[in-house]
Amino acid sequence: MATSLSGLFTPLRLGRTTLRNRFVMPAMQRGWVEAGAPRAELADYYRRRAEGGVALVIGESAAVDHPSATVQPTACRLDARTAGAWARCVEAVHGAGGAMFLQLWHEGALRNPSDGHTLSPSGTGYPGHAAGRPASCGDLEALRDAFVRSARLAADIGADGVEVHACHGYLLDQFLWAATNTRSDGYGGPDIAQRVRFPAEIVAAIRAACGPEFLISLRFSQWKEYDYNARVAQTPQELAVMLGALKAAGVNLFHASQRRFWTPAWDSSPLSLAAWTRRLGGLPAIAVGSVGLDRDVMQTFTGDAEPQTATEQTVRELTRGFDAGDFDLVAIGRSLIGDPDWVRKVREGRAAEIRGFRREDLGRLEWEFAGPLPG
Repeated sequence: MATSLSGLFTPLRLGRTTLRNRFVMPAMQRGWVEAGAPRAELADYYRRRAEGGVALVIGESAAVDHPSATVQPTACRLDARTAGAWARCVEAVHGAGGAMFLQLWHEGALRNPSDGHTLSPSGTGYPGHAAGRPASCGDLEALRDAFVRSARLAADIGADGVEVHACHGYLLDQFLWAATNTRSDGYGGPDIAQRVRFPAEIVAAIRAACGPEFLISLRFSQWKEYDYNARVAQTPQELAVMLGALKAAGVNLFHASQRRFWTPAWDSSPLSLAAWTRRLGGLPAIAVGSVGLDRDVMQTFTGDAEPQTATEQTVRELTRGFDAGDFDLVAIGRSLIGDPDWVRKVREGRAAEIRGFRREDLGRLEWEFAGPLPG
């Protein structure tokens, strides 16, 4: 490939943490969980990606320490019972030279069993669909405290930071989106400054509890799993208000989720969501979406065709975007499920040797098709 990715192999300093390059493994649910705790093979899985060249590993979504957070049997949790298993994951990644964040997550109204515990901003899971009940002021305090408890556990076990999950239609995204947040108590409604208030309070509380050096990433999206055309921010001006509130609360890093990382966020400009975020937010930004593949993540789940490898297109777009200052880091999802050495092979000019992602990989342990893990 004629283009160069040399900039993406330079270090990046974030607080007291130095990332050896700009490649990130984002949170991806593998289901290797027992009673909410990551199993040993998940720690090995994270370690292999760090050995393969990834600088920052973000653990799969971990439900915060609150009874309403999730009912999924294969979902991870981050509480006192699971902290030891997460510590082994952090140790494995650190031992391979990588940094690790744990992702803090709450399903909100997408949880939706009929047990009275499902919470959301306004009692809706998505527009026109009632789910659970609106969170009271007392509920908001309890939810905030749950995020803080889980963040403190992450800090105590040696994680370099946490990522606050506020995307794809789950709880904090439901607060950010006007269609699912019609509150009139200063935490919702048409003004994005009010809709961002609760996520910003969570960030501020984590910052106060974990100190100035602990890193906080916030992952957000415009699109939802059930509405690809949704917009949290209708304009760049609204996005600036949202990012400004979160930066003031203590965010260090924004993770701007798109289905395809290079596509324009608004028709009036060629800039991607990550590029707008970097320019308006004044903080480092992670780009993510379809790196190395020709189909986005939702097409993987809902379509019939296998994603095809698109490494050359990815390298061109990454080089263009990074050189233009559109993002500081890039997250690689399914391509790293397919090949834990994706980063190393690209760096060494061995892209032709990359094992492409296959849909069946979502339900298979990697050593079933790649042999035993080294070491």
